[in-house]
Amino acid sequence: MAKTIVIKQVGSPIRRPAKQRATLIGLGLNKMHRVSELEDTPSVRGMINSISHMVEIIEEKG
Repeated sequence: MAKTIVIKQVGSPIRRPAKQRATLIGLGLNKMHRVSELEDTPSVRGMINSISHMVEIIEEKG
Protein backbone atom coordinates (compact mmCIF):
# COMPACT_ATOMS: atom_id res chain seq x y z
CA MET A 1 0.00 0.00 0.00
CA ALA A 2 1.41 3.38 -1.00
CA LYS A 3 1.68 6.16 1.52
CA THR A 4 -0.44 9.22 0.86
CA ILE A 5 -0.42 12.72 2.23
CA VAL A 6 -3.35 15.15 2.50
CA ILE A 7 -2.51 18.84 2.13
CA LYS A 8 -4.62 21.98 2.32
CA GLN A 9 -3.93 25.40 0.83
CA VAL A 10 -4.02 28.08 3.53
CA GLY A 11 -2.13 30.92 1.82
CA SER A 12 -3.04 33.03 -1.17
CA PRO A 13 -0.91 32.94 -4.34
CA ILE A 14 -1.55 36.63 -4.91
CA ARG A 15 1.72 38.63 -5.11
CA ARG A 16 3.78 35.43 -5.13
CA PRO A 17 6.38 34.49 -7.76
CA ALA A 18 5.12 32.57 -10.79
CA LYS A 19 7.22 29.56 -9.76
CA GLN A 20 5.32 29.25 -6.49
CA ARG A 21 1.96 29.56 -8.27
CA ALA A 22 3.01 26.83 -10.69
CA THR A 23 4.00 24.60 -7.76
CA LEU A 24 0.53 25.04 -6.23
CA ILE A 25 -1.10 24.04 -9.50
CA GLY A 26 1.26 21.07 -9.75
CA LEU A 27 0.05 19.90 -6.35
CA GLY A 28 -3.58 20.21 -7.47
CA LEU A 29 -4.29 23.36 -5.49
CA ASN A 30 -5.24 26.76 -6.88
CA LYS A 31 -7.91 28.23 -4.61
CA MET A 32 -7.98 28.86 -0.89
CA HIS A 33 -8.92 25.96 1.41
CA ARG A 34 -8.74 23.33 -1.33
CA VAL A 35 -7.61 19.89 -0.18
CA SER A 36 -5.52 17.47 -2.23
CA GLU A 37 -4.49 13.89 -1.53
CA LEU A 38 -1.18 12.92 -3.12
CA GLU A 39 1.26 10.03 -3.04
CA ASP A 40 4.01 10.63 -0.48
CA THR A 41 7.15 10.79 -2.66
CA PRO A 42 10.36 12.80 -2.29
CA SER A 43 9.36 15.04 -5.23
CA VAL A 44 6.00 15.88 -3.65
CA ARG A 45 7.69 16.54 -0.31
CA GLY A 46 10.11 18.90 -2.04
CA MET A 47 7.24 20.80 -3.64
CA ILE A 48 5.51 21.09 -0.27
CA ASN A 49 8.72 22.33 1.37
CA SER A 50 9.18 25.01 -1.30
CA ILE A 51 5.74 26.50 -0.56
CA SER A 52 5.39 25.52 3.09
CA HIS A 53 4.14 29.01 3.94
CA MET A 54 1.05 28.46 1.73
CA VAL A 55 0.09 24.86 2.53
CA GLU A 56 -0.46 22.77 5.61
CA ILE A 57 -0.22 19.01 5.99
CA ILE A 58 -3.50 17.72 7.37
CA GLU A 59 -2.88 13.99 7.48
CA GLU A 60 -0.39 11.31 6.53
CA LYS A 61 -1.86 7.90 5.66
CA GLY A 62 -0.17 4.58 5.27
